[in-house]
Amino acid sequence: MTRKFSFQRVPFIVAVSLLTALGLAACASSGSGSSGGGKGPVTIGISLSLSGDFSNTGKAGALGYQLWASQVNASGGLLGRKVKLMVADDASNPNQAVTNYQNFITRDHVTLVAGPYSSLLTLPSAKVADRYGYAFVEGAGNGPSVFQACLPNLFLADPATSTQGGMVWARFISSLPASQRPKTAAYPDLNDPFALPEANALQQSFQAHGVRTVYKTVYPSETTDLTPVIEHVASSKPQMVVSGSQDSDGWAQVKAMIQLKFNPQYLFMTNGPENPVDFPNNVGRANTTGIFTSDIWTPTAKLPGNAAYVAAYLKKFGGTAQQIDSTSAETYSVGQMIQQAVSKAHSLDNATLIKTLHAGTFTTLLGTIHDNRCGAPSGTQFLEEWIGGKLQVVYPPAVAEHAPVIPKPTWP
Repeated sequence: MTRKFSFQRVPFIVAVSLLTALGLAACASSGSGSSGGGKGPVTIGISLSLSGDFSNTGKAGALGYQLWASQVNASGGLLGRKVKLMVADDASNPNQAVTNYQNFITRDHVTLVAGPYSSLLTLPSAKVADRYGYAFVEGAGNGPSVFQACLPNLFLADPATSTQGGMVWARFISSLPASQRPKTAAYPDLNDPFALPEANALQQSFQAHGVRTVYKTVYPSETTDLTPVIEHVASSKPQMVVSGSQDSDGWAQVKAMIQLKFNPQYLFMTNGPENPVDFPNNVGRANTTGIFTSDIWTPTAKLPGNAAYVAAYLKKFGGTAQQIDSTSAETYSVGQMIQQAVSKAHSLDNATLIKTLHAGTFTTLLGTIHDNRCGAPSGTQFLEEWIGGKLQVVYPPAVAEHAPVIPKPTWP
């Protein structure tokens, strides 16, 4: 899925130190790994979007990886060898991500690799790793195209694919009394391998249950002014808007709605609202109430080790629990899954790790993970809504932190 970070969350000096630490020099290491008998560090090559469209979330991912590496090293490393992260900026460009992984493997001879941010970058990167027989554990590329490729080396450290995760919105709407369920819907969607399939799956589900589509459009990724799109949405007068969005275009959609004074009764966005800092900073905190999204992590979720993770994150990077981005939890979980696989296999050999990852079940910060032969899990996500200036879990009822606020209040 994955989303969503700003260096405003940590002091400037911490941000600079992070990028310095992540720009580690290459060190020689067997590309196929070893049983752990080597004395040098275990180098892990990671391409991340430290600039470009995905830079907010890419930087959040960097923090999760860094926290995991510091903890595993404090406990003795992997098979007695320290972990050394080798991070390269892909500028949110899939071609650059491919080049980065090619360099990690063929030039730098890293021991292991781990995944980038976004489905757009994950699939081509995983193909490079597969070509060289490297295991590819990732946490932020859960669009269906990633798993349709059925790469034998790819594993998701999250509990749900994007389409599975988004269906929590359909289940929530179906749970409402018939008089409260929307009868019409509009779908302004970004042409993106994560956002568009999730929105399409929701549209198919709603149409099957009698919700009439009054408007549908798919806009290209280079679109910056969403006002014309939202003008069409508003003129169709939908009761519900399902926005297949990423971060910046999602924020632009909301700003256009505010400008046009268009206030749907129900507003669900695949991405954008889950960013706890940049979303309110871009649309205004007062304008967030009543906007829904889905996600797999919150700082208060009853997940294994979550309280300890939040405490460790705040100790290392500062800020508040509500400012922690879920992408950091996703990449931290990637590290946990790699660590458990190495421990189970008692090996750093990639072929052995791939077999171990296929055969095993792993407990990460995000829950219990068991991927199918194509790397896809079968779990779900929970529904979040902005209430009182912060994101709160509102569905399913068993894990809800607050009752949902419906219909959406008018813009202030």
